Amino acid sequence: MHTGHATSRDLYDWDNQPIAIYPGADGEGIFSGSSVIDSNNTSGFFPNQTNGVVAIYTLNTKEEETQEVSGLQTLTQFRDPKVTWYSATQQWVMVVAYAQEFTIGFYTSPNLTTWTHASNFSHYGLLGLQYECPNLVQLPFLTNVSIENPLDSSNVNSTDYYILQISINPGAPLGGSISQYFPGIFNGTHFTAIDGAARINDFGKDNYAGQFFYNIPPTSPQVSIAWASNWQYSQVVPTGELENFRSAMSLPRYNVLANTTRGDYTLVSLPYDLTPLYSPPTSLANSSSLANSSLLYDYSTSVPSGALSFNWTITSVPLVNTTGTANFTLMSSVTGESIRGGFFLGGDTPFFLDRGNIRGFDNPFFTNRFSTNNLINADTQTFRLQVVIDRSIIEVFLDNGLRSATATFFPQGQLDTLMISTRELSPGIQVSADVYGLKRYVLPISYEGDEEIESGHG
Repeated sequence: MHTGHATSRDLYDWDNQPIAIYPGADGEGIFSGSSVIDSNNTSGFFPNQTNGVVAIYTLNTKEEETQEVSGLQTLTQFRDPKVTWYSATQQWVMVVAYAQEFTIGFYTSPNLTTWTHASNFSHYGLLGLQYECPNLVQLPFLTNVSIENPLDSSNVNSTDYYILQISINPGAPLGGSISQYFPGIFNGTHFTAIDGAARINDFGKDNYAGQFFYNIPPTSPQVSIAWASNWQYSQVVPTGELENFRSAMSLPRYNVLANTTRGDYTLVSLPYDLTPLYSPPTSLANSSSLANSSLLYDYSTSVPSGALSFNWTITSVPLVNTTGTANFTLMSSVTGESIRGGFFLGGDTPFFLDRGNIRGFDNPFFTNRFSTNNLINADTQTFRLQVVIDRSIIEVFLDNGLRSATATFFPQGQLDTLMISTRELSPGIQVSADVYGLKRYVLPISYEGDEEIESGHG
């Protein structure tokens, strides 16, 4: 296993680069890690240079897992180092997993080569079989998560709060792998969680080991990308003969914290700006009067990529005795396959996502249905949904990213028709919706032959 390398100016259109790190011997593998820019040459590796890159990663062998820093072995028997610069102490900070001890270690260094153990964070949240892929990142807070544009700079406030994100595998509530996060305070050596609750990043099954980009000012939303699969079936899902890869990455996401009706320090995740991908730049279909009605759109010829972004906004929702449902279905006109989701406005306001009518992959661990609850905000009486779907992956974002889900699917026929419908809504409820096509990207690859990888957002 190697460390690949790709570059992008917008986090959507990627250029494949040559392999970055190769194993040094047979039987070795380059596992998870991180890279930092040593702009002040603290390592001494880059005289007269301000853009030197140092990679810190797990070297896996048949006997052990060790950490490698620019080829220099430093630490043994733990994995997945994530390194960042902590300006208050002018030190590098590394979080690393003692995987089967359910412990995250914190280390500090002035130079990226000499590391000092500072503290441990142990036995919090869901344990599963092992901890993996920790991330430590400072996040701003939203003043109001319910406004139409919650990431407007006037609504984003700098704070001293961090999250420590820990992935587990196996042991997720739905089986296999999943990521969880812990809000808290970090002082340069110790992380103190506000509580011991396990907060799950994503209520789907295919969002794991997300990695945050660093050097983003802590006053701004932080950006992450996750692996869109699950270890229960990641190595057996279908892949094309010309693709030279299996699995995909999630959408890049903005991340902030917010206090919500039933949950303080909630991680809010929204897609990184999609507007440059809109093709055409205006909506392909829309409706401002979708209450107790439906919108049907055939995109088989108008969207060559097969990738869509669509959203709905439901307003004037009564706070008591509310009735009605809002649903979407994406279907194939050729095979009759479909993937669907929906929101019940009454009761405890559940939302569901169902990939059970997709027939291109059969596996006992490929869970069909996912659900969560999303209370109607009493101040705005509004519910918003955004959905982004490619040919084999769907991501849903509820109420400006208060809840999100990622699910892969493998149809026998390409999905080409969208229906959005609402039924039995309480009097006075208003619904609007917009549908956008997304561009198709072609990623040249340099492994064998002249094939190209096509991608929308996956």
